[in-house]
Amino acid sequence: MKFVDEAIIDIAAGDGGNGCVSFRHEKYKEFGGPNGGDGGRGGNVYAVADPALNTLVDFRFSRRHEAKKGQHGMGSDMFGAAGEDITLKMPVGTIISDLETGEVLHELLTPGEVILIAKGGEGGFGNMRFKSSINRAPRQKTPGQPGERREVKLELKVLADVGLLGMPNAGKSTLISAISNARPKIADYPFTTLHPNLGVVRVGPSQSFVVADVPGLIEGASDGAGLGHQFLRHLQRTRLLLHLVDMAPFDDAVDPAKQAKGIVAELKKYDPELFAKPRWLVLNKMDMVPNEERAQKVKDFLKAFKFKGPVFEVSALTREGCEPLIQAVFQHLKAQQIAEAPPVDVDPRFPNGVASGSSDS
Repeated sequence: MKFVDEAIIDIAAGDGGNGCVSFRHEKYKEFGGPNGGDGGRGGNVYAVADPALNTLVDFRFSRRHEAKKGQHGMGSDMFGAAGEDITLKMPVGTIISDLETGEVLHELLTPGEVILIAKGGEGGFGNMRFKSSINRAPRQKTPGQPGERREVKLELKVLADVGLLGMPNAGKSTLISAISNARPKIADYPFTTLHPNLGVVRVGPSQSFVVADVPGLIEGASDGAGLGHQFLRHLQRTRLLLHLVDMAPFDDAVDPAKQAKGIVAELKKYDPELFAKPRWLVLNKMDMVPNEERAQKVKDFLKAFKFKGPVFEVSALTREGCEPLIQAVFQHLKAQQIAEAPPVDVDPRFPNGVASGSSDS
């Protein structure tokens, strides 16, 4: 399925039904009194985070979503039925914002989360509501209230722990296929991924993390050049960035250090917060570098690039060096989760968190 990460839709909650003016008519009861019922409320529009979805493509072809109107009130004290609600299924990570004001209405971050995005109108009052000791035959009624209508923008930011960053053809798709269950397109000629790919990396039983591969960046991406700028948003929720560098480019005139510096500059220009995220260097395609030249080539690259962080030498094609990278990433994410966990109140009587015994035993 084609990946679509933006969509604009029109939503309309249902209008409330009108109240009814009616009087009771029975034999031998000439003045039966008012019995006009209230109108039903209009249907609401809800959004639910569906973990089975990973694209907004359905909303590209179905832009109008309207809930049912409430039924009008009727005689014999009968209220109108409420309009049927509608629920729109969206991928986890979807941001819902008002197109006119730009206000973010909600972010769907939890699978199964349900939110109200358009409230149905309240039903109008029938004349039975206006009966009083001095107004025994009211002919008043109120119309139903209109439901909320708005044009909203849907924007998907994938939820991944690790993001792969790099130039087109740096080997990101090959790496994500080598370490996870993702199967993006891979070929032996230069091309770039056209949409993000998500993969789950299994480290052990009940131990895993999610990695995202986004289209490669080129110089000027932060100003709109190429495709990469459209998908940098997907890296904003990641905890760690892996900067892949092609150490064996097709063109011998290409300088890997210069390309790497260009990526870092684009990242900083696009979003300083994204630039400040932890970033590791992954030197890819080392299998294409002769063994006797590897050490010197890596040394020259690091000297030119001036990187002061963890560096990994891998070959995504042969999986050489991938396992140490996976283990290091998992341990880093685990340490981050522990550091970000809220403090737990400890009973001063049991500083270790466990009672040594019970007085009732």
